[in-house]
Amino acid sequence: MNKISLHAEGISDVTIVPNTFIDQFMPSANGAYVKVYLYLLRCFAGNCPEVTISSIADRMENTEKDIIRALAYWEKLNLLTLTRNAQKDITAINLVDLGNTQNTPMMTTDFDTELDEIAVTIHTETKPASRQSYSAEKIAQLTNNDEIKWAMHIVEIYLDRPLKPMDLQLILYLYEELHFSAELIMYLFEYCVSRGKKNASYIEAVALTWAEEGIDTEEKAKEATATYNEHFNVVNKAFGLNRSPGQIERQYITKWVEVFSFSDDIITEACNRTILRTQKPDFKYTDKILETWYKKNVKSMSDITKLDEEFSRANKNSDVNKVTTMVKPVPNKFNQFPQRTYSAQDYAELERKLLNKGL
Repeated sequence: MNKISLHAEGISDVTIVPNTFIDQFMPSANGAYVKVYLYLLRCFAGNCPEVTISSIADRMENTEKDIIRALAYWEKLNLLTLTRNAQKDITAINLVDLGNTQNTPMMTTDFDTELDEIAVTIHTETKPASRQSYSAEKIAQLTNNDEIKWAMHIVEIYLDRPLKPMDLQLILYLYEELHFSAELIMYLFEYCVSRGKKNASYIEAVALTWAEEGIDTEEKAKEATATYNEHFNVVNKAFGLNRSPGQIERQYITKWVEVFSFSDDIITEACNRTILRTQKPDFKYTDKILETWYKKNVKSMSDITKLDEEFSRANKNSDVNKVTTMVKPVPNKFNQFPQRTYSAQDYAELERKLLNKGL
């Protein structure tokens, strides 16, 4: 991994976060992206080890792909510039002095900036084109629509605050470009807020997932969320968890449901065996069990029973073979010498000697 040189304009030897970043850019950005930008500020302040994509990923506990995506995001917003070599590797990062620029935050969000509570990212690798930023004239025109007015009013209630410009831009994007109905927009915000998510980037990620999956009505959205919540609840119950699944855990559950196409009873059986074996809710261990069953074409609980019986028979045959295996005698001081073979003549001569001795 290439070493990256760092350059900055207007940044001192202490870690200073510009107010412009906090006021204009941070509210609409993914939390992971904010962490990367703050870490870069810290590195420019000094006392940072050698900087590489790999080292930043380790420090942030993210993948290298996540770090590159974050840097590209800030580059799009003109907060930094990236220098790349012929192999397209990043070789230098230059932070722009926000005090000497007229940057305004762009309303762009990569599709996989955050994992959706519903579909996760098994089939969401394709990122959509950056959405447009609506002008004041366009906003005035669209907000005269009675449906939009009502949706905005309900969204304000869900968010428990007045709408910010980024909220308004998102609502218009959902209505104009994703063709969400006012009812679907309201349910989208209701669903996200109910899960403690009010961030515009997160809400947009959920919306894009729904759009990709063809969820274009409130009824379809409710059905999809109920289905996935049911799967999550099944795993939580089997593992004895009293919380919502985490990001990686949701990926596992969705993999079991969408890729392996396992029913809840099969997933529950794998979770139960995990607890018995490891004494803890180990998603990785459960995934290994289910992957093995998937490769063996398991479709039902009866298939699992057959596999168990085959395994039991194989072990039983192995034990029988061990018992019936001939064991060679262990040499000792009593059988180390060659044994003599006696003939009938030898026995007769021995008997004669004993009789003569008795006389």
